[in-house]
Amino acid sequence: MASPELPDDSVLPFAVEPLDMRGRIARLGPALDTILTRHAYPAPVAKLLGEAAVLCVLLGTTLKDDGRFQLQTRTDGVVDLLVVDFDAPDRLRAFARFDARKLAALAENDREHLLGHGHLAFTVEQGGENARYQGVAPVEAGSLQQAALNYFSQSEQIPSFVRLAVGQAVTAQGTQWRAGGLLAQFLPHSPERRRMADFHPGDAPEGHETPEFSEDEAWTEARLLAATVEDHELLDPGLSSADLAWRLFNERGVTVFPARTIRAACRCSDARIEEMLRNFTQDERDDMVGEDGRITVTCEFCSTKRCYDPADFRA
Repeated sequence: MASPELPDDSVLPFAVEPLDMRGRIARLGPALDTILTRHAYPAPVAKLLGEAAVLCVLLGTTLKDDGRFQLQTRTDGVVDLLVVDFDAPDRLRAFARFDARKLAALAENDREHLLGHGHLAFTVEQGGENARYQGVAPVEAGSLQQAALNYFSQSEQIPSFVRLAVGQAVTAQGTQWRAGGLLAQFLPHSPERRRMADFHPGDAPEGHETPEFSEDEAWTEARLLAATVEDHELLDPGLSSADLAWRLFNERGVTVFPARTIRAACRCSDARIEEMLRNFTQDERDDMVGEDGRITVTCEFCSTKRCYDPADFRA
């Protein structure tokens, strides 16, 4: 049964069993708006960071009750750094670094040079005795969506579909940033059915014939159904995630599972900052003292400014 609950700040897992497909629908509203507006990012930068945030929660919510998932890009673009942290079960924070001068000179809708070329890295820390894992994929033509697909095809070897959307909605309180994302993956019981096209052979000898690739029919149908999703559907505050899943896959039957809620929250605290300052040498702390005679620390993620008396850290 489709739930009438509204979709803000949640991730809804779903499954289409007849097509061996599993996926998630993410919807971010107030949490994303809080993250983006506290930095007053220009619209192109805010939209790009919103895409990174919704992609991060689509993947990070695979963690259970603890652990951390980080998405990070490093590129040669105007926005040369994106960092999004998801701390299970529900905390999200993010920031972007960009060149304001280059951004002002950038042509409108120039996505390729906005994000540029480089790499996208996913880092998973599950704590305890579990090993730290990192996956890397190339960023090409300024597309996070394509970079994620490259990662799934090359590293995980899972046929996948990703759609990300970010925009601003008009509310009674004013405009609000919103984001939505859909991740669909082909996970049949038989691993042999998860076959994908081979990579281009590159410098293969003349006359080499690449074997013809035939995609599994179930995944072909699932992918085509997922591809019918529109950006406005992912962003619509009046359309629940369960209703959207039903709209896309009802012909085959779709099962939805309990949603995970998301909130904007930073790891920084007075205790963490004070401990960090104590780990510096006295000379290093002296160099941090400003004209007002105090040490000022501003968190890159949440923009919280904290001021300290240098005398409090002297031995």
